[in-house]
Amino acid sequence: MISDARVPLEHQQPYSTAYEQMLEKVRYEGAYPTRERADEAVRLVIAGLGRQLTGDERVALAACLPLEAARVLTAQIPDVQPLTGWAFVKDLAARSGASLATTRWDCGSVFAAVTAHAGSDLITRILHQLPTGWALLFGRAELAPAA
Repeated sequence: MISDARVPLEHQQPYSTAYEQMLEKVRYEGAYPTRERADEAVRLVIAGLGRQLTGDERVALAACLPLEAARVLTAQIPDVQPLTGWAFVKDLAARSGASLATTRWDCGSVFAAVTAHAGSDLITRILHQLPTGWALLFGRAELAPAA
């Protein structure tokens, strides 16, 4: 962000309005006590998602997100082998040192905000790209094809 040298640092807004709104949605959905805690959850989960997504869906999602979140997403190098939804939660828990339950909660809270920005159609395309278990993280039923 380019700062205006005439405005004292304490009066500059550190985040864009869109990102502030995203943090408020995550804070509300996750019942986090502070905006800082919501920001930690957003950065952890969005970075993890950035390691899973490739191709057009990655680009489209980055274009939908507030700039701060898009930068976190696109700064990650995608893993060669995407993780299942449960393996994703376990990976984030190991990286953050949080419990599996807390990490699962973080995922649901952040993905609710991501869905609000991206829309249902893009989330459906993203879920088709990822292995099983991701739909539940986005608050959707995991539907298996008929045998």
